[in-house]
Amino acid sequence: MSHSGITLVLIMTIAVLAPLLAHWVGRRVPVPLAVFEILLGILIGPDVLDWARSDELIDGLSELGLTMLIFLAGYEIEFGKVRGDTLRRSVWAWLAALALGLGAGVLLGGGYATGVFIGVALTSTALGTVLPVLRDSGGLRGRFGSVVMAFGAVGEFGPIIAMALLLSGRSAAESTVLLAVFAALTAAAVFWALRPRPPWFATVIAKTLHTSGQFAVRLVFLLLALMLGASTALGLDVLLGAFAAGLITRLVLTGAAPEAGPEILEKVEGVGFGFLVPVFFVVTGIEFDLDSLLSGGRPLLLLPLFLLLFLVVRGGPVWFLAPRDLDRRDRGALVLYGSTALPLVVAITTIGVDDGALGAGEAAALVGAGMASVLVFPLLALRVRAGRDREGAGSGSGSGDDGGAGAGAVGGPSEAW
Repeated sequence: MSHSGITLVLIMTIAVLAPLLAHWVGRRVPVPLAVFEILLGILIGPDVLDWARSDELIDGLSELGLTMLIFLAGYEIEFGKVRGDTLRRSVWAWLAALALGLGAGVLLGGGYATGVFIGVALTSTALGTVLPVLRDSGGLRGRFGSVVMAFGAVGEFGPIIAMALLLSGRSAAESTVLLAVFAALTAAAVFWALRPRPPWFATVIAKTLHTSGQFAVRLVFLLLALMLGASTALGLDVLLGAFAAGLITRLVLTGAAPEAGPEILEKVEGVGFGFLVPVFFVVTGIEFDLDSLLSGGRPLLLLPLFLLLFLVVRGGPVWFLAPRDLDRRDRGALVLYGSTALPLVVAITTIGVDDGALGAGEAAALVGAGMASVLVFPLLALRVRAGRDREGAGSGSGSGDDGGAGAGAVGGPSEAW
């Protein structure tokens, strides 16, 4: 068997073992699946057992996994919960975090390019990690859940926009124009997605849902390919196209196939979370520079510092700009949830290392801090709000300036990150 074949077998073995470990450990403490996938990837990688190494084929599959991960992140955004004054506050909180993050990144990185990668990573929120925790505790349907949704959505979308503007190597003016063109194309796609579909459209979806035709699933991947093609043609990062495709897909499925939507999503998630996304996280572990992190010196010192900066850079503005109807305990929990970061940190550091702008040690410290954040912050948030989530779940969607609107007809991905 070729080296690529052996590595792929090992990766898929980890993809099977990781959920078993997560289930077993989850009886005592909830740990996101991605943490196990990265840790086991480190174990089989060059710095420990040296059983697996990445190559062109493995890297290609990993990039597909990253694209699918961001696509599903875009799909998670529930427009009914992301609006009004809470949305404005979440945008301003993220912009303040970006300013703080860029300043901290330049100081730590010693240069603009490295500082931008570090700064943007510090502003991200792992919404896909936070949502399952809120769902399980019963807090997603209340007012607090809608606020977390808004701040988390901006914490995912904002860094992707920042990457397109700041990490493209073009001038700010040129990047802005290209981004505006892409926004116009996305707006046209959204307009098309919101238009009523002809009767035959829903009929074909229903008739092929359980056949080899799979019209709806193929349409989803066509939308993804079109948005990826548009972003590539404009010289923008493909992650922006993947995220936009996720947003558009939710609108299409909600409007055209509200009843079949959840089942269609399950099929798409099966491809993503069953194969491509685990490859991305395991390969992240395989390429993780453990030697640089454990050799002492700067990278090892940076890990706890980055963990603290997640709270200060991302959490500080969230605390001050949180909706006024949240009390101190809810604000504290919102800070902890908003400061939880991993998937986009992995994506940003992967791009930074590939571009040569981010050192392996700094990338390892950032990813390590991200893993620590998903292990610690959600658990602390649950303790801060102990007893409140179940009460909120029983009272409906809650009140507030946004009306606490519920999700659309199609549910978001669960237990994903």
